[in-house]
Parts: sequence; C-alpha cells; structure tokens
Amino acid sequence: MTGATDTATGAERRKTTRVRWAAGAVVALALLFAGAAAVASAREDGAAPRTAGAPAPDSADAGFARDMAVHHQQAVEMSFIVRDRTEDEDVRRLAYDIANTQANQRGMLLGWLDLWELPKVAPGGEPPMAWMAAGADGDAHGGHDAGGADGGLMPGMASRPELERLGRLDGTRAEVFFLQLMTDHHKGGVAMAEACASRCGVPAEQRLARGMVEGQQSELGLMRDMLADRGAKPRA
Repeated sequence: MTGATDTATGAERRKTTRVRWAAGAVVALALLFAGAAAVASAREDGAAPRTAGAPAPDSADAGFARDMAVHHQQAVEMSFIVRDRTEDEDVRRLAYDIANTQANQRGMLLGWLDLWELPKVAPGGEPPMAWMAAGADGDAHGGHDAGGADGGLMPGMASRPELERLGRLDGTRAEVFFLQLMTDHHKGGVAMAEACASRCGVPAEQRLARGMVEGQQSELGLMRDMLADRGAKPRA
C-alpha cells in the first residue's frame, strides 16, 4: 500500500509540475510577444531598441539571458542522452519535461536578446557569470563545480567527460548518473535564477527567473526521491 501511495504521489507531483510550467510558458510567451510589439512600434517611430529601454550589454538582464541560454542547452543535451540510455518511463518522462521546458525558456531568452539587439556572446571577451557579482563566491554557485580545463563554465554544469560517460552507461546506472548530474545542474540554475530575480531590471525576465526557481526546486525534490528509489543520493 505504501509503495502504491508513493507512486501515486510521485505521479501527481510530476503532473502538477507539467501543468505549472505549461501555464508559465503561456504567460512568458505572451510577455515576449508584447515586448516584440513594443519594439516594433518603437522602430516604426524611428527609435532604436536601446532608446526604448532595452538593457545595457553588460547588464544583469543581458548576462543572465546569455548565460542561462547556454546553461539550458546542456540540460536539453543531457535529457536527450538519457532518453536513449534507459527504458524507465519515469526517467524518460522527466527528461522530456526538462528538455521541453528548458528549450522553450532558452528560446525566450534568446528572443529577448534579439529584441534588445544585443549579442548572444559576452562583449569584450567577458567571462560567463560576470553579471553575477557573487559568482566568485563558491556559495553562490550551488551544486557540483565541474571546474578545470574540461569542466563546465557555469554553476552546476557537467564537464565534457561526464557527458561522455553518461552516453556510455545503460539502465539504472545511466538513470542514477543522469539524476545526479541534473541535480547539480538544477542547483546551479536556481542560484543563477535567484540572482536575476533580485538583480535584473526587466520585469518579464524577473518573473521568468522566479518561475525557474520554483519549477527547478520542485524537480530537485522529485529527483531526490527518484535517486532514493534506486539506492542512490545526490553528489556531495
């Protein structure tokens, strides 16, 4: 009976997460289209987006959009890898939800950069996370710090050797490693989104960042339970 209850609870939690993100995506897309209309109107009046209130290239808004787009791309990559390495429906469903959500959000972030007519790479060779003043503080990174020449460039990102290892594993071993990597990834993403929520100046981007925090924290709890079901736990 307990096992059945746990399964039902997990299914309900995943359903709630998907519904919440579907609603959030609709709201964010509406905001994106509204922003596009405003910029188009400004252009018709002969005003450039920069004079219409677009953030500066070195702002937290621009930095977060650039860095989180890259961060999300790796989450999508990991999700597609594990999809082909396991037959477990719960893991495959989680991977699909993450890939779908983060691909959509990445599109929004890159779309904002286009609307603002800002580059998708940091100007002047500025390193990732320069917009996040606390980025040099280890506590701000959250999750596993890949570090090193082969490591990730941002909080929680997996290193290339870790991604290659995930691609070689099968079954439960692939599931556990994916859940551990994605837990690290989400922790780093939450830290970045929290920073944007408090430092970004564009209200729509702040709302998207707060939605990321809520959604990824919910998935962190789900992944912790899924790891426990497999006799494992998040990495230290």
